Amino acid sequence: MIRCFFPVVALFLTLASLPAEVTYKLTPDFISPPPGKATIGDGHGEIRVDSAGLIYISVQGQAEGGIQVYSPEGKYLKHLAGTPGSLHGFVIHKAEDGEFIYAAVLGEGRVLKMTLDGKTVMEIPTSAFPAAQAAAGLKLTSCDVAPNGDIYVVDGYGKDWIFVFDKAGKFKSVFGGRGEPLKLSNTHKIFIDPRFSPARVLACDRGNNRILHLDLEGKLIGVVADQDLRRPSSVSFHGDLMCVAEIAGRVSVFDKAGKLVASLGVNDAAGETNTPQMKPDQWRSGTVTSPHGITFDKSGNILETEWNSYGRVLRWAVQ
Repeated sequence: MIRCFFPVVALFLTLASLPAEVTYKLTPDFISPPPGKATIGDGHGEIRVDSAGLIYISVQGQAEGGIQVYSPEGKYLKHLAGTPGSLHGFVIHKAEDGEFIYAAVLGEGRVLKMTLDGKTVMEIPTSAFPAAQAAAGLKLTSCDVAPNGDIYVVDGYGKDWIFVFDKAGKFKSVFGGRGEPLKLSNTHKIFIDPRFSPARVLACDRGNNRILHLDLEGKLIGVVADQDLRRPSSVSFHGDLMCVAEIAGRVSVFDKAGKLVASLGVNDAAGETNTPQMKPDQWRSGTVTSPHGITFDKSGNILETEWNSYGRVLRWAVQ
C-alpha cells in the first residue's frame, strides 16, 4: 500500500500544478454606441472598469473625444465632458481617498488625475518632466499607480523613458530608454502588476515583441512572455490571470507563471491587423483586428477595444 501511495500523490501534485483550463465565449454586439451613432468613434485608447462595474472607454477627437462611460451591460451612459481627445492610456485606481482616473494625454505631453466624473484634481504638466528627456518631445502613452501612490508614466511613442512621480506629482526618477540595459522599443503601455509582493512594473515592450517585469526602481526582473506574441499593447489582471491585447491580431490570457491558457479572436488574415482602417462591414464576429486596450471586469470577463477609426469593442464572457 505504501509503495502505491507515493506515485499516486506525485501524480496528483503534478496535475494540480498544471495551468487550469480557462474558457471564454464571445458576447456578440455587446456595446450599444452613443445615440445616433453606429459605432463608438475613433478608437485609439484604453478600456477600464470601475469598482461599480461601469465601463470607461477612451476615443479620439476634438469635439467628441475623451472618455465614454457604459453600464456593465454595455449600454451607453454618458461622455465625460472635458476629457482630452488625445488621451491615450489610462487606469482606474482605487485608494483610501477614493477612486480616480489616471490618464496619459498623448497629444499634450501631460498626465491627469481625474474623478470618475472627469473632473481634473491634479495635473503633471510637461514642465514637471526632466528637461533632458522632455527636450525630444514627450509622447506619453500610459501610466499607473504603485501601492505607495507613486505614479509611473511611459514615453511609449517617444524615447521609451519611464518616469516616476510621487502622489503629489513631483518628479522622483527616470529609467528605461532605448539604451542599455533594457533596450526598450515602443514600450506602448506599462502597468503595476499586483500579483506579486512587492508589486512590479509590467512593460508591454511592443517594438521588441515582449512583456517585461521590472522592479519599482526599474531593474529587470525577467521576461514574462516573448514567444509567439503579436505585438503586446495592453494588459489587465484578475486574480492570477493576465489578459493581453496584441495589436497584430490576438487576445491572450496568461497565468502567473507566464503560461498561455487561452487564445481568443485570432486573426491571421493579411492586412486585417495592426491597422485602424478596417471598416465595420469588414469585421468578422469573434475575430479581432487590432487589439489596443483591454480589461477584465469584476467577474473575470474580458473587454477589448481596438485601434480602429470607427471604434470597436469585443467582450468575452468567462465560462
